[in-house]
Amino acid sequence: MPEPVFRALEIAAKAVVKVVGSEITYHGLENIPPSGGAVVAVNHTSYVDWLAAGLAVHYRGRRIRYMIKAEMQRVKVVDYLIRHTKTIPVNRQAGADSYAVAIQRLRGGELVGVYPEATISRSLELKEFKTGAARMADEANVPIIPLIVWGAHRIWTKDHPKNLGRRKIPITVAVGAPLSAADTIEQTNAALRAAMTSLLHRSQEEYPHPEGAYWVPRRLGGSAPTLTEAARMDAEETAARAARRVAQQSGSGWAGRKE
Repeated sequence: MPEPVFRALEIAAKAVVKVVGSEITYHGLENIPPSGGAVVAVNHTSYVDWLAAGLAVHYRGRRIRYMIKAEMQRVKVVDYLIRHTKTIPVNRQAGADSYAVAIQRLRGGELVGVYPEATISRSLELKEFKTGAARMADEANVPIIPLIVWGAHRIWTKDHPKNLGRRKIPITVAVGAPLSAADTIEQTNAALRAAMTSLLHRSQEEYPHPEGAYWVPRRLGGSAPTLTEAARMDAEETAARAARRVAQQSGSGWAGRKE
């Protein structure tokens, strides 16, 4: 199907990459199946890694249907794009409906994009994986395509200012061989994590990393938080967000009371 909104986004994405001067290097595009359903598992270090991953799929003549947090629908423009690109909103408190939609799309021959880590990795290493990608591949009987984006975090990541403009920041996209679901979800998840770790390390080895840079993992001599430090920061952020929700709900409840 033509999907004019998606087509417009593809044209805009390529124009943005050209304007900012970033060179995206693609490895393993042949691993993206030319047809049929598959779960595309993407690492998450940036607010814009979806763009590079989406272009990789585009250059194989396919389109990716991302699963994203439902809160994004509060922005009218984003909500319009979600509804016209078959993007799948996910309510983290009640994800059964979005999971069912994803299974339907996979069985219908679509590529569904997921972030197994769920949230951006402050350490720039792979965090603990959720089981969604493995469960979907098993239930829909489709392969998982491991995909790594490296370099996009230099443009926009957590805890640091956006680095927009014509910066010519190089980005690497590496796609691994399709993985079939194993006997158990745990085995599938372990195989996926191993494949993505291998792709990530290989991509990092071929990328220049100045010592002490905030966008370089501690393992490679950078100043990014370690996995342990990042986990603590994530926990503090989650607690603060929960406290704000409680305060807002309490405030709304108080405002609605009559003495």
